[in-house]
Amino acid sequence: MTIRFPEHPLSEVAQYADEYFSTLASGAARIDRKRLAASAELIEGTVSAGGTIYAFGNGGSGAIANHLLCDFSKGIQTDTGLRPKVVSLASHTELILAIGNDIDFADIFLYQVRTWARQGDLLLAISSSGNSENIVRALQWGREAGVRSIALTGFDGGRAADLADIAIHVPVHNYGIVEDVHQAIMHTLAQFIRYRNMPSGLRLTRSF
Repeated sequence: MTIRFPEHPLSEVAQYADEYFSTLASGAARIDRKRLAASAELIEGTVSAGGTIYAFGNGGSGAIANHLLCDFSKGIQTDTGLRPKVVSLASHTELILAIGNDIDFADIFLYQVRTWARQGDLLLAISSSGNSENIVRALQWGREAGVRSIALTGFDGGRAADLADIAIHVPVHNYGIVEDVHQAIMHTLAQFIRYRNMPSGLRLTRSF
């Protein structure tokens, strides 16, 4: 069952904030921990094998993809022997505009993954609705080409949840809350993979 927010009139910002944070906690609590663990294994396995992670999303989800580039590439590498190769497909402004203008906006991510991604790489899609056509087309290509994928979704999961090898679903019907939890998932995965691969003596002395 998907949690809806807001569900009733709220007259004060403090009241809105209290219910927002409560719903945020409820949404995070309902994430499938087995899928979270499977995602960490797939990401770490991809990095260890020298594969490339391609992250992508629209709007706020695109900003999370860009932030993921930083935290996965630099964060995971710090104090470890891992050397993640990460690309945010949301950051190539000139290419995105050219594809959108000359071909189809629904192909902005498909065009990029079809050009660069190969078996052994990983697609990491971020979509609150799970139904954005440009997300769906890229994941469909990944399934057909044998390129593994993870989707972070919200609302009812949408088509992206069905197409991805692993779907981490936040069952909340609110864009802000879903994006906040997706950001937290991204940080959790990056920090845990770093934590697991760093010398044990540094785990409680380094900042995360």
